[in-house]
Amino acid sequence: MLRRSAERFPDKPAIIRDGTRLTYAALDAQANRLAHALLALGLAPGAKVAILSRNLPEYGVVFFGAARSGLVLVNVSVLYAPDELEFVLNKSDAEVLVFDAALAEKAAAVRARCPKIAHWVSIGAAPGATPLDDFLAGRPETEPRVALDERAPFCMTYTGGTTGRPKGVLASHRARALTAHTVVVEEALDERDVVAIVTPLFHVAALNIMFQPAVLVGATSTFVTPWSPEKFVETVARDRVTAAFMVPTQANVLVSSPAFDAAQLATWRKLSFAGAPMPDWVQLELKKRLPRLALTQIYGQSEMGVLTSLRDWDLAGKLGSVGRQAYNVDVALFDAAGRRVGPGALGEIGSRGDNLMLEYYNEPEQTAEFFRLGGGWGLTGDVGRMDRDGFITLVDRAKDMLISGGENVYPKEIEDAIYALDAVSECAVFGVPDDKFGELPAAYIALKPGATLTEEAVVAHCTKVLAEFKRPRLVKFVTDFPKTPIGKIQKNLLREPYWKNRKRLI
Repeated sequence: MLRRSAERFPDKPAIIRDGTRLTYAALDAQANRLAHALLALGLAPGAKVAILSRNLPEYGVVFFGAARSGLVLVNVSVLYAPDELEFVLNKSDAEVLVFDAALAEKAAAVRARCPKIAHWVSIGAAPGATPLDDFLAGRPETEPRVALDERAPFCMTYTGGTTGRPKGVLASHRARALTAHTVVVEEALDERDVVAIVTPLFHVAALNIMFQPAVLVGATSTFVTPWSPEKFVETVARDRVTAAFMVPTQANVLVSSPAFDAAQLATWRKLSFAGAPMPDWVQLELKKRLPRLALTQIYGQSEMGVLTSLRDWDLAGKLGSVGRQAYNVDVALFDAAGRRVGPGALGEIGSRGDNLMLEYYNEPEQTAEFFRLGGGWGLTGDVGRMDRDGFITLVDRAKDMLISGGENVYPKEIEDAIYALDAVSECAVFGVPDDKFGELPAAYIALKPGATLTEEAVVAHCTKVLAEFKRPRLVKFVTDFPKTPIGKIQKNLLREPYWKNRKRLI
């Protein structure tokens, strides 16, 4: 992808960040230098290279350089607390860590606990690490001679799971390439576009569903970091942005912000969004204030890429759905017995094809659960209903995951943190509605006899051991929980009062 776009548009900016421009020719050359530098370390094919970084131009260099080396890039969340970071770096078998010098303190906190990592490379100067410029020094700008198989492992992102610990979604070159082509068709991207990257590149949404397709067609990507409505409006006006992907929270904040200025946003023509349900009023308000802005809702997963798309011309008649089967993918709904269900019936959403992940890395049981249907089908864990036109509406989640501001939040991970407090007897975490973030974590806690605990202490503890967005925003102490006959807490009964009279159940 990068080589071909560099041949077509060598002098065109591939990446812009705060006015700094990296051309396609330069990105291509730097990626080759990085690939050679990684190969010089003597690592086995498929060895893991982790990256911990904000949205910097160097992220693009590492992404394509690692791909060309035959090594696997592990994209690590900058939001992780040290314990989470340690877990992911060790679980992924990372042998190299490329980290943003601005995050040097976080990297240093886990260094002694990650013995597999033999090579520490910093973007900028950081103690005990080789600066990236030095790491690349003297390396050839020519493409390395590495035999690559399109079905070989390419990259890994971490997502939460029923175990409460993140799982590594290992995807092939072909899977991510297929998703890039799907996005180009569904979001109508081409070389004339200037694409604003406003979500973190460690997410599939920014990296594989916006940046990679932009490179595929030879578009320019401008990194809006850190995100704010003011920064976005300023970037659109300065770089003449035409396309962007946002999570619904960002679109909500933008359209509600005093910084919203239709004149400065005049070049913006394409908005795609996913990660959580977009409030209907936000979509309608955007269309009202920016009549030439085409909205495309996409739905997918790290494990599968893009599955469905709701195009702008279907918005009026299908508002509230996540669209229908996207270009070049297979999607179907299945009942509990694994049988396909027809229009109007509830079913778990599944997909099959080369867009699916290879596995949850070193998680055979959870991989088997994902592929339990057989026939190459993977299951999303999301329940929906398809109408006669093929448009799918999400109804509920088969699992308890909640989405807050576009971030996946897994209740068991928060519950495990709360259970570490000696005073806690039982707890249950679930999502409650929030107009800004979609959902926020709520924690119901029963204490041991005679024990005391405050809401402030619970929140402070969770903030210490988890990423900040995972901390419970509502803590309620209870004496008992509603339970099933086998003793499982019935979270649906706890959740129900908060969602009563709401059109959407998620």
